[in-house]
Amino acid sequence: MKKLGFGLMRLPRLDGSDEIDIEQTKKMVDLFLDAGFTYFDTAFVYNGSEEAIKKALVERHPRESYTLASKNAAWAGCKSREDAIKQFETSLERTGAGYFDYYLLHNLGNERTKYFDDWDLWRWAFEMKEQGKIKHVGFSFHSTPEELEEILTKHPEAEFVQLQINYADWESATIQSRKCYEVARKHGKPIVVMEPVKGGMLATPPKTVESVLKDANPNLSNASWAVKYAADLDGVMVVLSGMSNIEQMQDNISYMKDFEGLNDNERNVIKKAQEELDKIPLIPCTSCNYCAKVCPMNIAISASFSAMNMLTLYNNTEAARREVGWDLQKGKASASECIKCGACEGVCPQHIQIRDELENVAKHLC
Repeated sequence: MKKLGFGLMRLPRLDGSDEIDIEQTKKMVDLFLDAGFTYFDTAFVYNGSEEAIKKALVERHPRESYTLASKNAAWAGCKSREDAIKQFETSLERTGAGYFDYYLLHNLGNERTKYFDDWDLWRWAFEMKEQGKIKHVGFSFHSTPEELEEILTKHPEAEFVQLQINYADWESATIQSRKCYEVARKHGKPIVVMEPVKGGMLATPPKTVESVLKDANPNLSNASWAVKYAADLDGVMVVLSGMSNIEQMQDNISYMKDFEGLNDNERNVIKKAQEELDKIPLIPCTSCNYCAKVCPMNIAISASFSAMNMLTLYNNTEAARREVGWDLQKGKASASECIKCGACEGVCPQHIQIRDELENVAKHLC
């Protein structure tokens, strides 16, 4: 299998609406298949994606000419095991694919993991495999390497794992790409890479990083370095790119069609890019969350700092607000609600001036 996968989370939209541009999606699908790529990735919770790929791919190409992945988000509004299983049935109906080549338990980690265990969805998924409705069962994951180790030890039957891996997050204290990658490799699991371009942010990296990449090869896109970095890793089965227009598709095909790995010079270029990222002063939060345990206002402190670091690195306010928004949806308070009691600073192992930093977060993101 060629290593580029078509992530269907960010399909093109018609101007001024949330409606997916089916005609442009059809052209993108055709370009992708014509170049020899086969892996398409959607999910029950990707708004309109499953229906769109039915029209753009399933109804227009032989079933054996592509592989299709979808996902089960049991934590997303499900009240029972039956509700979760209904997601699978709905996904089959929406796509019209007949079966899924790859089916993932979606976004395991933290409180989300228990839904799949409590409702015995692992066993159910392999029953669907026995019936031919699923070819391969795996899971996607957003949490710590320790939890990934726990899940893979408990569920050695998992056939693959999908991880967030990119050169910016490789040594990140929050994402911990390298450590999660190493856990998956230790367990011998093939890896599907998501967010290789970090939601598009590595397509427009900080100027010092971009200078490193352009000095090495002015003709290559910034995104190409990020995708190839992930594809070069041992054990990586496919790298998903959430393409939103024909131009992005054409760019990805241009450098991935005949990709056989990075050379030493290219690896050194990315190492220099990582070094430039490391020079940018960030809040040194490791997400230990000791501060959260003593905060009387229940402020999403580590998420606020992660969002502020994202803003500092990529100057993307929308993405930074989205970063902290997940925790606010869980009932946590925003940085603007800090009462400056100082309890957090007394327990912070990194000796961060948390009150000052939260004031800065409130100024820029609240």
